[in-house]
Amino acid sequence: MSTPNDGTASTPAFRYTPQLANGIERSWQQYWVDNGTFNAPNPVGDLATDGPLPEDKLFVQDMFPYPSGAGLHVGHPLGYIATDVYARFNRMLGKNVLHTLGYDAFGLPAEQYAIQTGTHPRTTTMANIENMRRQLDALGLGHDRRRSVATTDPEYYRWTQWIFLQIYNSWFDETQQRARPIAELITELEAGTRTTKGGADYRELSSADKQQALDEFRLVYRSNSMVNWCPGLGTVLANEEVTADGRSERGNFPVFRKNLSQWMMRITAYSDRLIDDLELLDWPEKVKSMQRNWIGRSRGAEVDFAAQGHTLRVFTTRPDTLFGATYMVLAPEHELVDALVAGGTGSYDGVDERWTSNAATPAEAVAAYRAAIAAKSDIERQENKEKTGVFLGVYATNPVNGAQIPVFIADYVLTGYGTGAIMAVPAHDERDHEFATAFGLPIVEVVAGGDVSEAAWTGDGTLVNSANTSGLDINGLNKAEAIERTIAWLVAEGRGEEKIQYKLRDWLFARQRYWGEPFPVVYDTDGQAHALPEEMLPVELPEVEDYKPVSFDPEDADSEPQPPLAKAKEWVEVELDLGDGPQTYYRDTNVMPQWAGSSWYQLRYIDPNNAEKFVDLENERYWTGPQFEGDCGGVDLYVGGVEHAVLHLLYSRFWHKVLFDLGHVTSVEPYRRLYNQGYIQAYAYTDARGVYVEASEVEEKDGKFFHNGEEVTQEYGKMGKSLKNAVAPDEICENYGADTLRVYEMSMGPLDTSRPWATKDVVGAQRFLQRLWRLVVDEETGDVLARDLEFSDEDNKQLHRTIAGVSDDYANLRVNTVVAKLIEYVNYLTKTYPEAVPAAAVEPLVIMTAPVAPHIAEELWKRLGHTGTVTFVDFPTFEEKWLVDDEIELPVQINGKVRARVKVPADADQDAVVARVLEEPNVAAHLEGKNLVKQIVVPGRMVNLVVK
Repeated sequence: MSTPNDGTASTPAFRYTPQLANGIERSWQQYWVDNGTFNAPNPVGDLATDGPLPEDKLFVQDMFPYPSGAGLHVGHPLGYIATDVYARFNRMLGKNVLHTLGYDAFGLPAEQYAIQTGTHPRTTTMANIENMRRQLDALGLGHDRRRSVATTDPEYYRWTQWIFLQIYNSWFDETQQRARPIAELITELEAGTRTTKGGADYRELSSADKQQALDEFRLVYRSNSMVNWCPGLGTVLANEEVTADGRSERGNFPVFRKNLSQWMMRITAYSDRLIDDLELLDWPEKVKSMQRNWIGRSRGAEVDFAAQGHTLRVFTTRPDTLFGATYMVLAPEHELVDALVAGGTGSYDGVDERWTSNAATPAEAVAAYRAAIAAKSDIERQENKEKTGVFLGVYATNPVNGAQIPVFIADYVLTGYGTGAIMAVPAHDERDHEFATAFGLPIVEVVAGGDVSEAAWTGDGTLVNSANTSGLDINGLNKAEAIERTIAWLVAEGRGEEKIQYKLRDWLFARQRYWGEPFPVVYDTDGQAHALPEEMLPVELPEVEDYKPVSFDPEDADSEPQPPLAKAKEWVEVELDLGDGPQTYYRDTNVMPQWAGSSWYQLRYIDPNNAEKFVDLENERYWTGPQFEGDCGGVDLYVGGVEHAVLHLLYSRFWHKVLFDLGHVTSVEPYRRLYNQGYIQAYAYTDARGVYVEASEVEEKDGKFFHNGEEVTQEYGKMGKSLKNAVAPDEICENYGADTLRVYEMSMGPLDTSRPWATKDVVGAQRFLQRLWRLVVDEETGDVLARDLEFSDEDNKQLHRTIAGVSDDYANLRVNTVVAKLIEYVNYLTKTYPEAVPAAAVEPLVIMTAPVAPHIAEELWKRLGHTGTVTFVDFPTFEEKWLVDDEIELPVQINGKVRARVKVPADADQDAVVARVLEEPNVAAHLEGKNLVKQIVVPGRMVNLVVK
């Protein structure tokens, strides 16, 4: 498999140098490809094999990478190496392991890179994928290449479009709490067993009204709603893609709230299931908490306030504090704002100047205020400490005490949560207290516990000042009791109802871009949407010369989206026969968001070449189906960053649940177990101007850092091109070998924590592999040094303890401690057997090393006389008897200082331990001429003697 080095007089011909390592690695990588070593068989289909499948299976998956034009740095493969190690270990346990890697290649990053380079995104994307494959292949990752996919492949996005149609042609039955085909809804509507959302008899509606009624049920629908419009990018963005300061996550452009007609997915229908089913998942609690908070389920009441002949309905989780509501606040976009202003006095005469924002009338104040907040994101509005707002010139009636309270608009209230209106209780809500203080509004305590004139009291306490003459008295009650009694009173009086509310909003599912999946929908001349039949898929993205988005002045909030596909006139206008003869239709010129392809890719990994189905149910059941009663199913191990907690992970769970409801999959959840890996970070350096300089060119002298003779400042941050501190894996592989890179990255620290990269430390991993090599191979001759030598009891102890520890660490992704244990065992063998090592000691070592350093393990396994690959060799097992010590070593302290260490039988009693300690010469010397006044034996730990 390998050739000797081009040795010099000072370098033995068979030393494990980078040159020798590179040759070994290339040879074994080719062997794995030629022999399909990592090809995992399916139960049925083109990837099935003759004979039974292994009883145990394992599906390991990495989060879908985007093929960047900048290529990989050494931080990128951290998780890929870890999953490869885990997959290789489990193959040695006899499992059928599915592990592959595809590419999430549609979306804004790819399009922007193509625009920057002046090359079509398909060209740049394919080149980027090939470069990334080359870099990853060099690391020796054990992927089933047959299963790799890219979201940009028409045969892949054909099924993305197909899934979109399944969701579009479905509705959520709230009674059954699941998605059902829209055809079943039509049957119920036509039978009169169900009415429309508005309560109308479906059978009496016109054809157009029937279609509109169905759209109100569909899980995919078009909506005129407030969206995040980013002129600088020329597209709308989901809430999750906007930063807290109201700018685009990509490009850092201003984002404005704008009313547009867009495709939406009714993810909110699944709010309860998305929260409740988190209990089924083996996920980090941090991620579960982030999803719970994002969905934001809360129980409370909707309460009606009367104002100017209108009803202002608010949602509150604390209806018990209604007696403390001293004003109301509406979102500036609330649908009743204009009507209330028009019905009010129209004047600010005699009104507190703090309420008017220096405007002469409420109408002027509202218009100016809306313009002032247009650029703020929802998050920025909620987190803004400076409370602003304007009075509408009208008052509302508090339903529990009849008090007339002023009505404001303010940016800290959103239309996206609750009803877009709040009852403000400044004594017990921090934001309300800040607003009340700024505007001079009353603060009324209703929960005893603190000085509410200074700050809101948000803790528990009994209710005070909370009774009326209409039968509601909650004074003296605790929070839970008061809430129950207040809700009951509101319902009885017809002034409110119990309600469960959510923060989660429906998923904005359209982008005004070119590089994405086209929608499988066309519009007739009346603008009515028609889903295309399955046989017309895929709707391929046309090749266009001008794919640049129509972007605008980043500050132009009044600009309108103009999708690039609108320019492809011949593609947009199409003649189709959808069942009623050839007609002219118009394609949707938006594309799906980049999250579409990544919402289901694990299912295509299972059955990548299936032309009849997106995945065969038998294959899906084998790889991701439930394994026992109550199991949710899904990928066995999913590794990736925590940054996708409320983007990809939430979206994919939604898609998967719809597919489950419709009977297309057997698993309830896409990912059974999630593991968030940390990141590799690196030092970066800035010069006196604050400009980053190449980290690789910085020298350290006397604790200071210099670049071309100029002192620079060191900082610590994420590795990347912008900080000029990226290190390419190609460079490390060439200079040290891929196995050295793998061992170093795995040994840097626990997988779930971030750690600093230091190229100078890579040599430590290289030296470990060189010592391992020298145990087996004579550096001068290339001869194998392993012999059939007698194996001592101490050898057995060291071996079996290493096997036990390494097995447990591999199983629990503690690869850093695997490396530590392997180093310790190699050092033991090197010290104990300087000439030749027992084969029985070194062969298990090679097997244990194979998951983390597979190339050198393959080579040593071959040199030890074995044929084929080490990949499927049984992982060594240990015997319990060698894990128990016959003797233990105890430190002996005399007056608090360790003076000796003695070995005693593990089962010795205290008297025997003391007797053995007193025989120790160094102990006796320290006791000479002194009195032993106290002796303390801590079993298995230490002996402490006190002398005078």
